[in-house]
Amino acid sequence: MKYPVREGLAGAQRSAVHLEMRDSYTPDDPEFARWRAGHRYGNDPSKLPDWWGSWADLAAETTGRGVVMRRARIVSEPVTDYIRYEHDLTFANVSAGELVRWLPRRRAADIALPGTDLWMFDSSAVLFTYFSGAGEVVDREWRTDRATVQLVDSAFEAVWERATPHEDYELI
Repeated sequence: MKYPVREGLAGAQRSAVHLEMRDSYTPDDPEFARWRAGHRYGNDPSKLPDWWGSWADLAAETTGRGVVMRRARIVSEPVTDYIRYEHDLTFANVSAGELVRWLPRRRAADIALPGTDLWMFDSSAVLFTYFSGAGEVVDREWRTDRATVQLVDSAFEAVWERATPHEDYELI
């Protein structure tokens, strides 16, 4: 299972949802360091990192098959530098066909949420991603049991309903 998200997207027929709940990921990422040093994307695809092209192609192929891709991010406010970096880069997710929304953590306090980030495909399979405290991926786990899928589906829809579309979300 080297690229489980890609495998999930390849098999998706109707939907792929991604729930992100951390305020920082891979803090040693060279692209994040470059951004912290002042590099900005300015909604210019030519300024994106090289790896972005393969993700954009995959998202375009997936949405081109009629799969709706939604990404929701639950964030603490004021936001971290990493979230500012993600926000700056999100134009690329949107241009690749993803729908993206942001939800301040304080507005998610009464939603029963899974304990970690995840992808869910066709409301039938969930891919949990487990992180170290520093934000590095340490493991992934597929779950298809009904109770888990229902929890994730309910949580994601509650988050999505409350969240602000990317184009309207202002960083605090």
